[in-house]
Amino acid sequence: MIIDCHGHYTTAPAQHNKWRESQLAAYREGQPSPAYPAISDDEIRESIEQNQLRLIRERGADMTIFSPRASAMAHHEGDERVSGEWARACNDLIARVVGLFPETFVGVCQLPQSPGADLKSSIAELERCVLELGFVGCNLNPDPSGGNWTSPPLTDRYWYPFYEKMVELDVPAMVHVSSSCNPNFHATGAHYINADTTAFMQFIQGDLFADFPGLRLVIPHGGGAVPYHWGRYRGLADMLGKPPLTEHVMRNVFFDTCVYHQPGIDLLLQVIDVGNVLFGSEMVGAVRGIDPETGHYFDDTKRYVDAADLAPDEVARVYEANARRVYPRLDNALRARGQ
Repeated sequence: MIIDCHGHYTTAPAQHNKWRESQLAAYREGQPSPAYPAISDDEIRESIEQNQLRLIRERGADMTIFSPRASAMAHHEGDERVSGEWARACNDLIARVVGLFPETFVGVCQLPQSPGADLKSSIAELERCVLELGFVGCNLNPDPSGGNWTSPPLTDRYWYPFYEKMVELDVPAMVHVSSSCNPNFHATGAHYINADTTAFMQFIQGDLFADFPGLRLVIPHGGGAVPYHWGRYRGLADMLGKPPLTEHVMRNVFFDTCVYHQPGIDLLLQVIDVGNVLFGSEMVGAVRGIDPETGHYFDDTKRYVDAADLAPDEVARVYEANARRVYPRLDNALRARGQ
């Protein structure tokens, strides 16, 4: 089985996105949010069958760990109430996709984070999505301010109540920022990669995993700049008096393969232990075009993994075993149906 750990509902029906626009307009006018629109199962099917499902089949994958569109989380828009309504609407839509295509998609939730707010509503939404909707994880935004970085580092005790709930529910989080309201940081080209790299450095500086040895966090987009600068981070850990990265961070942190060229995938798999790499494509996502140098889609990352210098058992770990280990609720669900 080939499990894609990183998929977003970037093709959600137009009514969903228009409601978000109306919700934010109502907030700015001091009015309550409008009623959420009716979206039929057929509209959801069409949005998936012509996009993600078609590409999954064409590219040879089997299942996608599916979450709301990351760039649309926009936690810096509105307030805590608005974020809560938006997260619930997005997560309920993901649950409907999973219900219509249970063999292909499994849910991961958006959280109702809001700048300056505590994490009580995020804890409640995580619990709802896992226990009621059957989701297997969440996306955790380390910067709800949208590029201004006003939240404490991920190692700060501000986050500890949420981590406690993650451990209790035995679910991981993908550390994934949203859109950027800071013109210095293009959302997908700078803000995403900055955040991936920043999160990893925060983990080096802190001692989070001494307090939460069972916590599991996925850093997307191939770990940002980390694999390319692995020597720098090993050296910084040493200078800070931290244990080697293999002990200090990499028992708990994993990277995906959302790297859109062969040399990048090769570097990732040469530098990072195969046990810490999960197959991911972020399809249909940040980079949707065809690479003129290869004639293939940039985000067809399976091609790169297939062409990498991996032994068969290593390929099996990247494509399936690592995801089932990091997402045990997914593993349990698959085992329950004989997979």
